[in-house]
Amino acid sequence: MDINSLKAAQSYAANRPLTAAEPGVGGNAFTALAKDFLATVQRGEDTAAAAMTGGADAHSLVQALAQTELAVETAVTVRDKVVEAYQELLRMPV
Repeated sequence: MDINSLKAAQSYAANRPLTAAEPGVGGNAFTALAKDFLATVQRGEDTAAAAMTGGADAHSLVQALAQTELAVETAVTVRDKVVEAYQELLRMPV
Protein backbone atom coordinates (compact mmCIF):
# COMPACT_ATOMS: atom_id res chain seq x y z
CA MET A 1 0.00 0.00 0.00
CA ASP A 2 2.86 2.37 0.72
CA ILE A 3 4.29 1.85 -2.76
CA ASN A 4 0.97 2.81 -4.39
CA SER A 5 0.61 5.94 -2.30
CA LEU A 6 4.23 6.90 -3.01
CA LYS A 7 3.67 6.40 -6.73
CA ALA A 8 0.46 8.45 -6.57
CA ALA A 9 2.25 11.27 -4.77
CA GLN A 10 5.08 11.24 -7.32
CA SER A 11 2.62 11.23 -10.21
CA TYR A 12 0.69 14.10 -8.68
CA ALA A 13 3.88 16.11 -8.16
CA ALA A 14 4.98 15.45 -11.75
CA ASN A 15 1.64 16.50 -13.28
CA ARG A 16 0.86 19.41 -10.98
CA PRO A 17 2.52 22.05 -13.22
CA LEU A 18 0.29 20.92 -16.10
CA THR A 19 -2.85 21.90 -14.22
CA ALA A 20 -1.55 25.17 -12.80
CA ALA A 21 -3.16 28.33 -14.09
CA GLU A 22 -1.08 30.41 -16.43
CA PRO A 23 -0.25 33.83 -15.01
CA GLY A 24 -2.53 36.50 -16.39
CA VAL A 25 -4.84 34.16 -18.32
CA GLY A 26 -7.81 33.41 -16.08
CA GLY A 27 -7.84 36.56 -14.01
CA ASN A 28 -7.63 39.05 -16.87
CA ALA A 29 -11.37 39.25 -17.44
CA PHE A 30 -12.15 39.76 -13.78
CA THR A 31 -9.30 42.24 -13.35
CA ALA A 32 -10.46 44.25 -16.35
CA LEU A 33 -14.03 44.19 -15.04
CA ALA A 34 -12.95 45.40 -11.60
CA LYS A 35 -10.80 48.19 -13.08
CA ASP A 36 -13.68 49.29 -15.32
CA PHE A 37 -16.04 49.33 -12.33
CA LEU A 38 -13.61 51.41 -10.28
CA ALA A 39 -13.07 53.82 -13.18
CA THR A 40 -16.83 54.29 -13.57
CA VAL A 41 -17.27 55.00 -9.86
CA GLN A 42 -14.28 57.37 -9.89
CA ARG A 43 -15.70 59.27 -12.89
CA GLY A 44 -18.99 59.66 -11.04
CA GLU A 45 -17.22 60.98 -7.95
CA ASP A 46 -15.10 63.36 -10.02
CA THR A 47 -18.16 64.67 -11.84
CA ALA A 48 -20.04 65.12 -8.56
CA ALA A 49 -17.13 67.06 -7.07
CA ALA A 50 -16.88 69.19 -10.22
CA ALA A 51 -20.62 69.90 -10.10
CA MET A 52 -20.35 71.09 -6.49
CA THR A 53 -17.62 73.56 -7.42
CA GLY A 54 -19.38 74.70 -10.58
CA GLY A 55 -17.11 72.83 -13.00
CA ALA A 56 -19.80 70.53 -14.42
CA ASP A 57 -23.38 71.03 -15.53
CA ALA A 58 -26.38 69.21 -14.08
CA HIS A 59 -26.84 67.02 -17.17
CA SER A 60 -23.36 65.51 -16.92
CA LEU A 61 -23.84 65.00 -13.18
CA VAL A 62 -27.09 63.09 -13.70
CA GLN A 63 -25.52 61.03 -16.48
CA ALA A 64 -22.47 60.16 -14.34
CA LEU A 65 -24.66 59.24 -11.37
CA ALA A 66 -26.84 57.01 -13.56
CA GLN A 67 -23.76 55.19 -14.90
CA THR A 68 -22.41 54.77 -11.38
CA GLU A 69 -25.76 53.47 -10.14
CA LEU A 70 -25.89 50.93 -12.97
CA ALA A 71 -22.31 49.79 -12.24
CA VAL A 72 -23.05 49.35 -8.53
CA GLU A 73 -26.29 47.45 -9.22
CA THR A 74 -24.41 45.15 -11.61
CA ALA A 75 -21.67 44.53 -9.05
CA VAL A 76 -24.24 43.73 -6.38
CA THR A 77 -26.06 41.34 -8.72
CA VAL A 78 -22.81 39.53 -9.54
CA ARG A 79 -21.93 39.35 -5.85
CA ASP A 80 -25.35 37.90 -5.04
CA LYS A 81 -24.97 35.25 -7.74
CA VAL A 82 -21.51 34.28 -6.44
CA VAL A 83 -22.81 34.00 -2.87
CA GLU A 84 -25.79 31.97 -4.08
CA ALA A 85 -23.51 29.59 -5.98
CA TYR A 86 -21.24 29.22 -2.94
CA GLN A 87 -24.22 28.44 -0.71
CA GLU A 88 -25.41 25.88 -3.23
CA LEU A 89 -22.00 24.21 -3.12
CA LEU A 90 -22.17 24.08 0.67
CA ARG A 91 -25.54 22.32 0.48
CA MET A 92 -24.18 19.55 -1.75
CA PRO A 93 -23.66 16.22 -0.03
CA VAL A 94 -20.09 15.01 0.06
